[in-house]
Amino acid sequence: MSALFPRAVFFDRDGVVNVSPGPGYVTSVREFVFMPGIVSILSWCRAQGFKTVLVTSQQGVGKGLMTPSALDEIHSHMQRELRLHGAFFDSIQACTGLDGQCDCRKPAPKMVFDAAAELGGLDLAGSALVGDHDRDIVMARNAGVGFAIRLAGENVVKEEGDFLAHSLEEVFAALQNWHTTRP
Repeated sequence: MSALFPRAVFFDRDGVVNVSPGPGYVTSVREFVFMPGIVSILSWCRAQGFKTVLVTSQQGVGKGLMTPSALDEIHSHMQRELRLHGAFFDSIQACTGLDGQCDCRKPAPKMVFDAAAELGGLDLAGSALVGDHDRDIVMARNAGVGFAIRLAGENVVKEEGDFLAHSLEEVFAALQNWHTTRP
């Protein structure tokens, strides 16, 4: 991809967009709670002209702990709430397969590539990703995403990415700095 295509910011879901369910899964709308500050970040991304993309592993579907329609309902609710604040995801990519049983599980870059195809092309080298797990950062690298922000949280950090943030405030500052200083 080249600068002729729009840039994007890719976001992991659980632990970045919404409060992490810990070792379990968000299986219903009532369990979905936005992370404080994420709506402002998404609104800012849209105001800067970035495409916003959700890339999420949801193997709770593959394990039979929730249905695909329940996942769709959660994402529809999320989009409705975001639109109230001038934000939304241009693309939602959800891998529902089990580890080792599909080609879309992180750290494979398939969800990033699928979003780029869905949106008519993206400048991946000029794009960023925010994730809270090593596999998010490795997926960004595998896809050629230019800037990867690791949000430290409940997961052990081995892959820091280009910036290690300890809060969404630090994520926001890193995105703003990256946006203003990139070539």
